Amino acid sequence: MRHAKRGRKLGREAQHRKAMLGTMAGQVIMHGRIKTTVPKAKEVRGVVDKLINTAKKDDLHARRQAVKILKDKTVVRRLFEDVAPDLDGRDSGYTRILRLGPRLGDGAEAAYLELVNHTVE
Repeated sequence: MRHAKRGRKLGREAQHRKAMLGTMAGQVIMHGRIKTTVPKAKEVRGVVDKLINTAKKDDLHARRQAVKILKDKTVVRRLFEDVAPDLDGRDSGYTRILRLGPRLGDGAEAAYLELVNHTVE
């Protein structure tokens, strides 16, 4: 039975999916915006929002929880020093998904996943 098993499988096994979502969350934090498919964006959105909520606590335990997901200390430093303070006035809704339409190669629904305070250069 599949009771209380949430989230999309995204055609991957659990370890691959977990690693991919952590990497994509790190890219959103570092660059402010990534281009991906809509289902992946919807899954990564939850990871990024939880990381930002954790970063707002700004203590050692929060940093260790973030490193556990992101695996890169420079990304964690950026999360705690740049991203979380900028979003301190918000309680939730730190990311937005902008749909782009079908991708040329395979027709998958493409989208940008970006932080709400991000400005495109």
